Amino acid sequence: MLMKNTNPDAPEARFESQQTLMEQADATTDICDVMEAVGQSIDDLVYSKSRAITWNGAKPPKLASFKKLGKGVPLVSFFTGCGGMDLGFEAVGFEHKAAFEFNEIFCKTLRVNRPKWKVFGPPFHNGDVSKTDEIIAQLSPMTGAPFEGVFVGGPPCQPFSIAANQRFSKTGENFKRVGFAHEKNGNLLFDFVKLVVHFQPAAFVIENVPGLRDLDGGEQLSEAITILTAAGYNVEEPEVWNAADYGVPQYRQRMFVVGSRTQGCFEMPKKRDHIGAGSVLADLPGSDALNHETRRHKVASVARYMVLDYGKRDQLGRVDRLTPSRPSKTVIAGGTNGGGRSHLHPEIPRTLSVRECARLQTFPDDYKFIGPTARQFTQVGNAVPPLLAATLATQIAKAFF
Repeated sequence: MLMKNTNPDAPEARFESQQTLMEQADATTDICDVMEAVGQSIDDLVYSKSRAITWNGAKPPKLASFKKLGKGVPLVSFFTGCGGMDLGFEAVGFEHKAAFEFNEIFCKTLRVNRPKWKVFGPPFHNGDVSKTDEIIAQLSPMTGAPFEGVFVGGPPCQPFSIAANQRFSKTGENFKRVGFAHEKNGNLLFDFVKLVVHFQPAAFVIENVPGLRDLDGGEQLSEAITILTAAGYNVEEPEVWNAADYGVPQYRQRMFVVGSRTQGCFEMPKKRDHIGAGSVLADLPGSDALNHETRRHKVASVARYMVLDYGKRDQLGRVDRLTPSRPSKTVIAGGTNGGGRSHLHPEIPRTLSVRECARLQTFPDDYKFIGPTARQFTQVGNAVPPLLAATLATQIAKAFF
């Protein structure tokens, strides 16, 4: 639902005074310093076309609203990241048994938020899924085989991702969509498959970007499915889900492959109406919110942002102003060294904070991300939206348990 803003205290005058302030300041100065000098903050900035449209419709469903259809069914996750998939299954009642994650900062995030979860990863364990013999030794006493629960795993998607490489020409030396030829991450899918075959979970989920389905003409994924089928699994056709179709205020495509040892019939969930990004960005509780940090901005950058209309891109910075009445563009993780650029807030000419990105990903406000700000952005951008994971978990519980 769209609602025109008729506030008589329109932002035009504020924009004009702020634009004058930008023109008088050094272009390389930090915008926060400029605003503080006049008794304001970066969040007092406005666009030239501001608050013309607001979102007055539905908000994303809360994780607490999901029925506990998977109550008591054990779950083991691999490549856990900051826990988006796990939170979704938890919301549907699945019992968290173990998580394997090799990044120490991500492990800290998991342990801070869920101290009762058994997290296999640094500094206490390796957490590397490629060390399959080590994982088998660690997990066997906890699960046995066959394991009457669910394995979920999303091998690192960068080797298969279009978004991770779209800034490079496919013929250039910097194009990195190398897929299964990736020296470190290309074979992790088959490591996960090996663990599924060994432990024989009642059901499994492979999660990744759509590029995994199409790379190499689909031969590698087809080989993985053939191995799983030979091990006694009924494997569903790979399906690409758009998170926006299931209540997430963000366009985000993920591929899921679901398999089970039962004869249950997995059904795709019913799609929902799309929810605008403004549904989760309009009421953030100010500076008291956890992880409400964004990147530093130079005056020159903000001056460019201020004149953008809804949905338009700053070509130099390659960032887009979001439209509050539409789902956000995909929240990205970026590279391993610097974190990803977030999009521009729909009403404040700055990039989104970590918490704002987390809201677009449907993480609860009390879920805390650990590490430097760039690494917080990476965790949020790499995650499966918990709301999408809960939708998937619901269908798995209905079909197989």
